[in-house]
Amino acid sequence: MTSAVRSYWNAHRAGVALGLTLLATFVVTGHGLGASGFTTALAAKAAALASPSLAASNHYLGPMLEDGRNPLDVWISWQVAGVAVGGLIGALVSVRFRWHIDGPTRLRAAARLALALTGGLLAGFGARISAGCTSGLGLSGSATLAVAGFVFLLGFFAAGIAAGFALRRFWR
Repeated sequence: MTSAVRSYWNAHRAGVALGLTLLATFVVTGHGLGASGFTTALAAKAAALASPSLAASNHYLGPMLEDGRNPLDVWISWQVAGVAVGGLIGALVSVRFRWHIDGPTRLRAAARLALALTGGLLAGFGARISAGCTSGLGLSGSATLAVAGFVFLLGFFAAGIAAGFALRRFWR
């Protein structure tokens, strides 16, 4: 039995749902949404497993490991796991789950993957430099009217528009 593919959410309704989710997160937990801190916690855990003394002496990762703490034992780990599981459930329920390599259609799969890796590394680097990602600094920061949140969003969108213009020749 084949199920019909369900349509995407209306963008306005999805925006309202995201706003309500962000508000509920502030009310229940006292902080906003964010995800880039998870990769930092994961790096701290990996460094502690590979070389405990070197990781502990690192000025950036060391504080996360003080007193034998597990850097993954924080709310953000559960949030990232929930997003992954929720995304999978949503894709399965809407009959949209499939394995494929997305990206510019004029590039081969290896080039698409290299482009995605480069973009991900640049976005991750930018998230660490700006002390937040699009959800943490952009959405949560802007929701609290923090100037840094608005500056980040302007820079993020400007970089996205510039990259779109630079890469448009690779799309059909």
